[in-house]
Amino acid sequence: MNVLIKSATILDASSDFHTQTQDILVENGFITQIAKTLKNPNKYPVIELENLHVSKGWFDSSVSFGEPGYEERETIANGLKVAASSGFTDIALNANTNPVLDSHADIAFVISKASDAATNLHPIGALTKGSEGVDLAELFDMKTAGSIAFGDYKKPIENPNLLKIALQYAANFDGLVHSFPHEPKIAAKGVMNENVTSTRLGLKGLPALAEELQIVRDLFLLEYTGGKLHIPTISTKKSVELIREAKTKKLDISCSVAIHNLLFTDENLTDFDTNFKVNPPLRTDSDLEALINGLKDGTIDMVTSDHNPIDVEDKKIEFEYAKNGTLGLESAFGALNSLFTTKKAVQLLTKGKQRFGLKNESIKVGYTAQFTLFNPSGSSIFEVKNLLSKSKNSLFIGTKLKGSVYGIIANNKTSIAL
Repeated sequence: MNVLIKSATILDASSDFHTQTQDILVENGFITQIAKTLKNPNKYPVIELENLHVSKGWFDSSVSFGEPGYEERETIANGLKVAASSGFTDIALNANTNPVLDSHADIAFVISKASDAATNLHPIGALTKGSEGVDLAELFDMKTAGSIAFGDYKKPIENPNLLKIALQYAANFDGLVHSFPHEPKIAAKGVMNENVTSTRLGLKGLPALAEELQIVRDLFLLEYTGGKLHIPTISTKKSVELIREAKTKKLDISCSVAIHNLLFTDENLTDFDTNFKVNPPLRTDSDLEALINGLKDGTIDMVTSDHNPIDVEDKKIEFEYAKNGTLGLESAFGALNSLFTTKKAVQLLTKGKQRFGLKNESIKVGYTAQFTLFNPSGSSIFEVKNLLSKSKNSLFIGTKLKGSVYGIIANNKTSIAL
C-alpha cells in the first residue's frame, strides 16, 4: 500500500516529530518520508482530513466477537472491520466462543480467519479446558500457535491450587495468566452493585467484596509463585488500593479497567436498561473517582472497551435474566477523550501492548506503518447509527462523546477509503 498523508499532527512521544504537523509518506507498508511538505510525483492516493492527528496504533486487551459458534452476535471479519474503524490496530480476542478456544487448532483457526484484515487479532487462550475451571488447557501448545495470554473470560478460577499451578507452569515460557476477580459464593445471584440503589430498585446486589476478596487471594498466590498475573476489569476503590500495594512489593501484576466503569455508575440503572447490565457491575461515584486516579498514577495499567456483542434476544428481556455485556469499540476513543486529555487518552489506548508482548511501532522513517488516524476535536451524541457491530447492545447510546476516529493504517492496508 502506498499513500501520502497530508498535514497530520503526530502524537508519539518516541518520535522526533511529536506534536508536530507533518506530511507522512507510506510506501509498501513502511514510512519512507516525514517532512513539513512532501510532493507526490508518483501520484499516490492522498489522505487529507480535517484536524488530522496520528498516533501509534491502539490496542484493546479484551474483545469478544462470537465466531466460532455465536456468529449471530458477531463474526471475526466484521468485528475486525469495526475495530479498524474504531482506531484499533490490535485487539486481544477472548476465548468465549463455541467451542472455547482451548487448543492449538482453535488458536490457529481464529488467527487464520483474520489473516487478511488491517487489524491484528491476538487470541487469548482459555486457561482451563472448556473454560470449566477444572483442568488446565494446553497452554504451551496455544502459546506456540499464537496465543498472547490465558484466561477464562468472565469466569473466576475457584480452585486456588489450579491458579497456583497455572502461574507456576506458565512462568516457564513467560506466559501471562488472567484471573477474573469474582468470588462466586459472595457474588451469589447479584445482578448489579450492592448498594442503596440496588435496594431501591429491588434488584439483587453484587457486593464489591466479591471482587476484592478474589484479588486478595490471587495476590497471595502470585507472591507465592512468582508468576505473571493480569487481573482484567477491576471496578472498586479497594481493588485499586490492593493493586497499588502489590506493585510496591514489585509483584509481576497488571490490571485493566473497562471504559464504561469510568463513566457510568449504578444510578444509571434506574430505567432497568439491560444495556447497562455488565460484569463487573457499574459501581459508585467514589469507585469511579478511584479508578480514574488509578489510571493517572499508573496503578491501573490499561483501559479496555471490554467489547462484548450480545444478541437482542438475550438483552431485550427482564433485567435479572439478561446477559451481561456491552459494545465498546466504537465509543472507546470518544469516551476516553471526554474524560482525559487527548494525550492521556492516546497513551491509555496504546499502553497495554508491552504487557502482552506486542510490538508498538513508533512513527519514524523506516518503521512499519502501524498507526491510528483521528480528530480529537468536536463532540457528538453517540447514536445507534454509529454502531457498526452486528449486535447493538451499547450502553453509550445517548452519551456525549468527544472527537472522532478516521481509521487505521496497518498490515500494509488501510481502513480509510482512498
